[in-house]
Amino acid sequence: MKDKKRKPFSKDILKIDNIEYVCNQVIEKLKKDVAHKLQRRGAIVGISGGIDSSVVLALAVKAFGPKRVLGIMLPEQDSSGDSEMLAKILANKFEVDTLVENITSALEGFGCYRRRDEAIARVIKNFHPLEDKAKIEIKQNIGQNIPAIFSVTVIKPDGEIISKLLPVMEYLQIVASTNFKQRSRMSMLYYHAESLHYAVIGTPNKHEVEQGFFVKHGDGAADVMPIAHLYKTQVYQLAEYLGIPQEIIDRTPTTDTYTAEQTQEDFFYQMPFETMDLIWYGWENAYDAEEVGKVMGKTTKEINNIYMSFARKVKTTEYLRMKPLF
Repeated sequence: MKDKKRKPFSKDILKIDNIEYVCNQVIEKLKKDVAHKLQRRGAIVGISGGIDSSVVLALAVKAFGPKRVLGIMLPEQDSSGDSEMLAKILANKFEVDTLVENITSALEGFGCYRRRDEAIARVIKNFHPLEDKAKIEIKQNIGQNIPAIFSVTVIKPDGEIISKLLPVMEYLQIVASTNFKQRSRMSMLYYHAESLHYAVIGTPNKHEVEQGFFVKHGDGAADVMPIAHLYKTQVYQLAEYLGIPQEIIDRTPTTDTYTAEQTQEDFFYQMPFETMDLIWYGWENAYDAEEVGKVMGKTTKEINNIYMSFARKVKTTEYLRMKPLF
């Protein structure tokens, strides 16, 4: 039986009616968590020019004041120049001190690039890492009800694109290698947090946490995650209210992990976040697939397949959210 008090499903169902109230709730909880539970005196935020880290930095400034927030940029040789440029614009807007910690040398020491490139070269024989750009991506439609299948794509200097399905071992090696990036960044954030007696403020949103789009002990490791309950579209609503620079709001969400440009949609989510947010809300609140499909312009079968894909992602990434067993 349907809940008569529940709102009919609509494209406005995730609209925050009282944005000031929601922001104040997050800010007050952040204050209590850092000052009382963690007993720390300020905040460290890794800033990348992305919407999530930008909103978290703005919330931290509201909670602690700009003098007790430090923004840290963590570029490496594959990073987009836009990331650092936008992070600086953000820091200037909120009058926050920043540091730049280039982690390329650390990643070279771990063999991050070498191990990744060795795996790519086993799949694409004429891959030249010093000349070519590369990324991994999912190409099939999420509505097909099949597990995600990754391909590796190489872009040659002349524009030629070579794409091949990734065997399991090569996929695992590429992911394990690139995960050094998130883990190295988090190690650097904790260095600065401990040296200042500050807390590390995490930036994952609801989808990243619940679908497993994070690296265990990397961007999934933080002292507080103030926006982990918010859908991506809601993060954008907070961004508008908090006055995040328009260049950041307009930027397409990217992983900024591989040498070739790659969106989060291509790498993991398989659909635009505006669509995903609404269908996820329908799934976790047990809205009938037919009702959701009519609003979203999709068939009942497509919605059911997407629901099954969500359930599969939650199940297969449960390991990432588990605490250590003892």
